[in-house]
Amino acid sequence: MRKKTKFVCQSCGYESAKWMGKCPGCQAWNTMVEEMERGKPAARGVFVHSSDAVSKPVSITTITTAQEPRITTNLSEFNRVLGGGIVKGSLVLIGGDPGIGKSTLLLQVSAQLATQHHKVLYISGEESVKQTKLRADRLGVSAHDLYVLAETDLEYIHQAIEEIQPHFVVIDSIQTIYRAEIASAPGSVSQVRECTGELMRIAKTKGVAIFIVGHVTKEGSIAGPRILEHMVDTVLYFEGERHHTYRILRAVSNQMLLNN
Repeated sequence: MRKKTKFVCQSCGYESAKWMGKCPGCQAWNTMVEEMERGKPAARGVFVHSSDAVSKPVSITTITTAQEPRITTNLSEFNRVLGGGIVKGSLVLIGGDPGIGKSTLLLQVSAQLATQHHKVLYISGEESVKQTKLRADRLGVSAHDLYVLAETDLEYIHQAIEEIQPHFVVIDSIQTIYRAEIASAPGSVSQVRECTGELMRIAKTKGVAIFIVGHVTKEGSIAGPRILEHMVDTVLYFEGERHHTYRILRAVSNQMLLNN
């Protein structure tokens, strides 16, 4: 049986049955890439939703609210751009040029949280655990509750989260993570969208704060479909001058600045 294919724009996610030089959605040239049509979902092991997790409609008058506690770090500016600290169950996307310091910043934040007795799982899809350890030694950070994992398969990442039960997770980077049942390559629109959606579900159902690192294109925008920035709670952009040591971390769109 011949497998069905489709062409997906790597800039905006527009789908077409045939290849086109110019995307009708975002008007970008040469961004249509052939991908395999996703079939009916099979049994997915750890990804299967349990029956007791089905949401039911409730009256708004019966819903109780409370001020959500925020997890703070020793970096005051990092806390400020997050509206006062990290919110449990939030999904935060941090982007920036290569070498700007995204991984360094998140490793420092992870170590600080671990010293506060928060379990932290740092997942690197681009470095081995030894390379991450070497970078931690250069930064002078270490904590017993900081766990490191070198993995790109989302199913194994989910299993690690189930096993360790962390309070804080770092995914470095989302463009390297993939789901085995999706035929397209890691970093494609389908992979980025599906993996981010699954990470969002994990964050919301388990109350785990998840930070995902996103690469940027040569135009300076975060790589992947534009919908990626709308799927997360907060978009942080790390930028600076190439010939200076100054770095600026700013919130591009921050829903968590709203009062809970």
